[in-house]
Formats: sequence, C-alpha cells, structure tokens
Amino acid sequence: MKFLTTDIEKLKYTRHGFFMRLGGTSTGLYDSLNCAFSSNDKADNVRANRAMVAEALDLEPNSVLTLKQIHSAKVVKVDKPWTREQSPEADAMVTDQRGIGLGVLTADCAPVLFAAKKGRVVGAAHAGWKGAVSGVLEKTVEAMGDFGVAPENIVAAIGPCIGPQSYEVSEGFEKPFLAQNAGNEKFFRKGKPGHLVFDLPGYVTQQLKNAGVAAIYDMRQDTLANEGVFFSYRRTTQRKEEDYGRQISVIAIT
Repeated sequence: MKFLTTDIEKLKYTRHGFFMRLGGTSTGLYDSLNCAFSSNDKADNVRANRAMVAEALDLEPNSVLTLKQIHSAKVVKVDKPWTREQSPEADAMVTDQRGIGLGVLTADCAPVLFAAKKGRVVGAAHAGWKGAVSGVLEKTVEAMGDFGVAPENIVAAIGPCIGPQSYEVSEGFEKPFLAQNAGNEKFFRKGKPGHLVFDLPGYVTQQLKNAGVAAIYDMRQDTLANEGVFFSYRRTTQRKEEDYGRQISVIAIT
C-alpha cells in the first residue's frame, strides 16, 4: 500500500503515513480506502481498510486509534488502545507509548502529525478551521510539553488538506481570525463577489510557528483539486452527494 511521508521519517523511533483514498476495499462514493466508521460505508469495508493501514505501518489492527472529532481544541493523552465505542470526543492525541497509531480522519481539514526530535513522543491533530482558530495545534504542543518535550524540539507535518486556491468562503468568515490577530488578514484574498479564498495550510503553519515549533513540513497536497487521490467534503457538497469518505493520517512510536 502506498502512502505519503515527510522528513519525520528520519526520526528512527517513529513511523508515519498520510494515506490517500487508494488501495482499499470500499466502492462507490467511498472508493476505495475510506477509513471512517462515521460514514455510511459498510463497517466491514472500513474495518478491512484500517487493517491494511495498520499493516502498512507494522501495527496491530486494533492499535490504530481515532477520535470522535468535534472541531475542538481538546487533546487527549493516550496510554493504551481503546475500542471504537470508547473513542473520546476530541481532536488531537499525544502518546509516549510504543505500538499505538494516532490516527486523524480528514476530507479537507488539515491532518497535522507531531514528533519529538529528542525523546520519544508523538502527536496527531485534526485541524479544520474551527479547531485551528480555537487552538488545537497550540494545545497539542502543550500536551507534548507535559511529557517534557519543548516546542523547539518538535517536528510537525501538515498533510493533504484543501489548498489555498480552493477554499472559498463567504465574507464574514474571516472575523474570528482577524479578532485573534489582525495580521491573519494575509491568509485571505478576494474571491468571487461576496466571497474570499482562505489559505488553511498557511494559517496552520503560522499557528505552529506561534506555538514555538521550529521544523514544519507542508505536503502542499490539495484534497479538492485531486479527486483521484483524495476524498473532499467540499467536492461532495458541490455535487450534492449524500456522503463522502475520509482518508487517514497516522503516526506511531515503533
């Protein structure tokens, strides 16, 4: 199975992968590596897809964990695997335990994976616009700090998400960003009448820098523009389709 990686791979204690929609068992709207039980895809297909993801990273199938993502700034510390029914409501995780895959499900939001350059601590965050402006990235950095990891010792990678040329929003969307910092105006440009275009990965990068993260990788992969490779919630809404799949991004201590 093919997946995307970054220079985090140079840290020998960890493995990670930004998985695409390719190589799975699902069909139709979910073709083919849909990893979201929250979709209306067949549960057996999702289970099989997630097992393939786990195998690709040399993990046990039940050790790839995901959250009930709620577009929040809530972070949980993981010390052991949980069942799907036990998944907490949150949008980021950190762990110092071996063999636990921290998984983020996305279909336009930004998956962000974290690893310590010194020590053995990893994290994963689901950063849609609401979670990002609420502080989920800073909270993830803080949670890694509870394990003794300083921000300047963290490497972060921004995975496939809706790109800066594709994220059209209504005027007024920018208000919470400008209330946070007037300088955030640089992440918006004029679109069609009554609309702006938002640079989500650019904003995520800035928030990581503000949190003190020194090394940041941006994969610059646009989920909306690359239909054959990625799921996209925006594409689904444009087409008025009834549902959509989600790709998964995973990091683990090996």
